[in-house]
Amino acid sequence: MKKLAFITLILMSMGFTHSSSDEHALVWKTWNEGYPESRASNKIALIDTYTAWCGWCKKMDKDTYEKSEIIERINKDFIPIKFNPELAGSYNVGDTSISGRALLSALSRGKSSGYPTTFFFLPSSNVMYQYPGYMNAEQFAQLLDEMVRVHKATSNPAPKTDSGQAN
Repeated sequence: MKKLAFITLILMSMGFTHSSSDEHALVWKTWNEGYPESRASNKIALIDTYTAWCGWCKKMDKDTYEKSEIIERINKDFIPIKFNPELAGSYNVGDTSISGRALLSALSRGKSSGYPTTFFFLPSSNVMYQYPGYMNAEQFAQLLDEMVRVHKATSNPAPKTDSGQAN
């Protein structure tokens, strides 16, 4: 009986250790999970558009998305979404269900730019930004900071003065 209790205690502590390390990991969501969450929470949707065969996508996963400073920034202000438009499936946008290719076309407004492409959806202004290509951690950190700045500016517009103009 003592042996069983000891094993249970070890397994529980391993579980607690594992869950605390997950706090420092990026937990990617699917489009159908992340996009509605972004809208409901007013957090920026970061949409990493990739394919299985894309070497630069894999390099960005390793060199950029695995860096602790990037993970911290994303976990604080973004809803991270992984999106492979080549996979079969349907993607929900409101009451409409579309294919991966159709979603990519909608995100890019018909101007797909290859892989990887990072999209940022700012629910505060209902605007989509598109950034094609590989970015290292330093470049990506600057972009994340800029997206947060833009999102905050559109979420909290400047107050109007007596003349009716923003300060």
